[in-house]
Amino acid sequence: MSVLQEISQNVRNIKQLEYAALARRATQIQKELSQGVRKPYKELTDVCWGDPHSLGVKPLTFVRQVLAACVYPELMSSHKLPLDVRQRAQWLLGKCEGGSIGSYPASAGIPEIIQRMSKSIARRDGGVPCNPENVFISPGSQWSLTNIIHVLVNDEAPLRTGILIPVPCHVTTITSITSLGAAVVPYFLSEEHGWALQVEELQRALESAKGGCNPIALYVINPGNPAGYVQSRKSIQEVIRFASEKRLVLLADEVYQDCVYGKNSEFVSYKKVLAEMGPPFSDTVELASFHSVSKGFMGECGLRGGYVELVNLDPNVVNYISNLNYDTTSVLAQFALDLMMNPPRPGDPSYPLYNQQTQDIKNMLVQNVKMAHEVVNSLPGLSCQPVEGGAFVFPRVLLPPRAIQKAKEEGMQPDTFYCMRLLEETGVLITPGCEYRQKEGTYHIRFCIMASQDTINKALKHLATFHTKFMKDFS
Repeated sequence: MSVLQEISQNVRNIKQLEYAALARRATQIQKELSQGVRKPYKELTDVCWGDPHSLGVKPLTFVRQVLAACVYPELMSSHKLPLDVRQRAQWLLGKCEGGSIGSYPASAGIPEIIQRMSKSIARRDGGVPCNPENVFISPGSQWSLTNIIHVLVNDEAPLRTGILIPVPCHVTTITSITSLGAAVVPYFLSEEHGWALQVEELQRALESAKGGCNPIALYVINPGNPAGYVQSRKSIQEVIRFASEKRLVLLADEVYQDCVYGKNSEFVSYKKVLAEMGPPFSDTVELASFHSVSKGFMGECGLRGGYVELVNLDPNVVNYISNLNYDTTSVLAQFALDLMMNPPRPGDPSYPLYNQQTQDIKNMLVQNVKMAHEVVNSLPGLSCQPVEGGAFVFPRVLLPPRAIQKAKEEGMQPDTFYCMRLLEETGVLITPGCEYRQKEGTYHIRFCIMASQDTINKALKHLATFHTKFMKDFS
């Protein structure tokens, strides 16, 4: 069975049987702890998902103040809120019927907010124009991605639609592709070169799909999730040339664009690089780029807000996509998007605190990455490539043969077995690499580092103690 067929057939089972088993056991342990069952630990340490607020990262004050005033407008009469907070809340509510978040918004989203978002995107890209008619808000980046894939899939074609995806890649994306009847075409990032995206591997993946499906799109994640790499401008140019030559639609997941902290790393959007390359690329390469309020410094996962910007797509396709976005995004999520795209600026009353809080989060990420690297790379059988951006580390685990055999006897993937033992013995919940796909014969773990330093310190301390014992037990 080919890798393509294996992923298509087994990804749902992996999601249901691997991580689900860990999640169920974590729920049981939580219940046992609440009932007074004695364990070597007093509480669970869940560093599984990229949910910063659940991991001790404080919400941004400016964001919460504006949203609070929008929900309870009487707060705007209080001078305890900064002037720019009250002015922003008043402006936002002025775009709602009756001045209330409880009223229906315009079907495709609040026009004034979309206009401001497009201007913000243009500023990010150094003045590259952004047409607001090509920006579509949604209940999250994954929702937008699923909609775009839905449009790309041709159910009537003799061959299934294929989407090139990186390995490792989040299982939710893989499930979205396969559930829509498309085929995933995996290309492997080079772990030995810092999880680099190599065009030669894209070519290999495309060749491997011949006769099995018809690849029409290339999905990229920058900054990487779960691998934490940040693409250089040169790398992005190479990918764009490849997409142009092979006539592939580019799907650029850029939700961690604000979280870049590698010393020599810089986020540059695919759209900006595409524009800089000029014709014929800038006029012909089709691109969809995604962002979300769930990620980055805001970390407002519960508000469920995101957007997609379309570049060079056929107007009829754009129109069809616009119809898919009607009545989908809550008013508060749209407000959050405006706050993310248009934060306080120097001179605004809220700017000093906002700047300090975002800088504190960035400093926290830098320290957490440093700690994770030091601990992981000091342990025999664990190694982690440099993490330049995003919210996760994805270390490789060299599991002893006895551990691999024991995992098979218990009906688990080897890295799931490792994670289950970690959970049972320390109360630390992380995810196994098989959730994200990996090269055959390699095993990984993933955990979130966008968390308070206390949380990361505790998780790393438990991991180090557990790993040392685990390797001894199965050596």
